[in-house]
Amino acid sequence: MISVCIATYNGALYITEQLASICAQLSADDEIIISDDGSTDHTLDVVRDFGDPRIRIVRNNSQRCYTANFENALSYAKGDYIFICDQDDVWLPNKVETVVHCLRDEGYSVVAHDAIITDASLTPTSPSYYRIKGHIFRGLAGNLFRFSFLGCCLAVRKEVLKKALPFPSDHLLCTHDNWLFLCASAFGRAKVLDQPLIYYRRHAGNTSQGGQNEHKPWTFRIRYRLYLIAHLIRRATLIS
Repeated sequence: MISVCIATYNGALYITEQLASICAQLSADDEIIISDDGSTDHTLDVVRDFGDPRIRIVRNNSQRCYTANFENALSYAKGDYIFICDQDDVWLPNKVETVVHCLRDEGYSVVAHDAIITDASLTPTSPSYYRIKGHIFRGLAGNLFRFSFLGCCLAVRKEVLKKALPFPSDHLLCTHDNWLFLCASAFGRAKVLDQPLIYYRRHAGNTSQGGQNEHKPWTFRIRYRLYLIAHLIRRATLIS
């Protein structure tokens, strides 16, 4: 079973296109968890009108931010393979098949992949997020130094959530995507695909910005890494 976890906030403009690209790749037994962070537009009406019975809407009643919103969505996921998904991108047709093969058949704990960068109308502006990012770190140590991936390009096995949830409480120092990759690679195996499997839409209303901590002061970046390391050590002592 597959769970797709989407964190929504005022995403009415693009979410129908995203849902269509996802639903075409899922089986009848799979699910889409939509956690909404208090949208003030018609996001939830659009989702309901989409009318797919595999979609479940839940409300984020904790801290209002995208990390807490993803954490809420993940807490409801029942699937063996769990995809992190933004509200405004579009999945390429082979994404689910490619990623599930790595998780199920090859036994990886987390899969990260590349993305085609587009503008608001899905016109490509770069064939590769990795190319813009520069050097991509593929393991635990490198991603503690600099996180290399987009959260919307991650998928994990369900066992990862036993270590990752609940997230460490300071969401400024621990974002959902970095934390999930670090937990999965610390306690399992990571697979990094150079293949782009989504259109990553950039527009004026984007909630998150990739690589946001790279422009923070060095004192913050040191605190950020020490915080993650400390919590990884604590999770290592948890009983599976």
